[in-house]
Amino acid sequence: MSLNPITILDSVESTNNYAMAKLHAGLAVHGQAWFAREQWGGKGQRENKWLSQKDENLILTIILKPSKDFRNNLFFFNTLVACTCHQFFATFAGEGTFIKWPNDIYFNDRKAGGILIENIFNGKVWEWAILGIGININQTDFSSLNTKSTSLKNITRHFYNPIDLAKQLHLKILQNFEHVKESSLECYLEYYNKHLYKKEERVKLKKENIVFHTTIKGVNNAGQLMTSDTIERQFNSGEIKWLMYE
Repeated sequence: MSLNPITILDSVESTNNYAMAKLHAGLAVHGQAWFAREQWGGKGQRENKWLSQKDENLILTIILKPSKDFRNNLFFFNTLVACTCHQFFATFAGEGTFIKWPNDIYFNDRKAGGILIENIFNGKVWEWAILGIGININQTDFSSLNTKSTSLKNITRHFYNPIDLAKQLHLKILQNFEHVKESSLECYLEYYNKHLYKKEERVKLKKENIVFHTTIKGVNNAGQLMTSDTIERQFNSGEIKWLMYE
């Protein structure tokens, strides 16, 4: 396991971009991590922005070199990371913590965190994963966001040290990453589905220009969201939009 400490950055556009630049320059190794006190150009899924107030939240990027256990199925890597972040957040927030497909952390119906994984390939060989994690810790004002969000402080009424939490999460991800075997990956998928947001509930989704209601059934080992209504459906990441608040 890497013993590289977390580098604390005062202000950065994006920890993922910063880590990517270090990797391309040959200045990064497996397990290395960067924490930002302030991030002014953070990235979310599908080119969304990740906005965060300075010194309030956990903004962390970890560079990982995937083992052969993940190379047959990239989604299992996503599953391990999402489950680790869920378990970490639930340790403090308790029941009501969910994984929203594919890789957001929710508390009840509010977003508490997100994961962005950017992969580097050499031909068909998956060489590196740039793992970006943003978790709301002490921020309580989310009026500038267009999504309903929450934080650990909102939930528990306690103040936390984001750097200390980042160190804990960094260590936990490295531990799970080092100890996982291909035979145990199904256990992570089972955990993922057990804590899946809106499982067995009817939701409103949009695909292209079609809006429809369907029931969330689970996520398969290819990473597809499975739903059921008049027909059985499977969706890839980025294929649908949730319309729960509209």
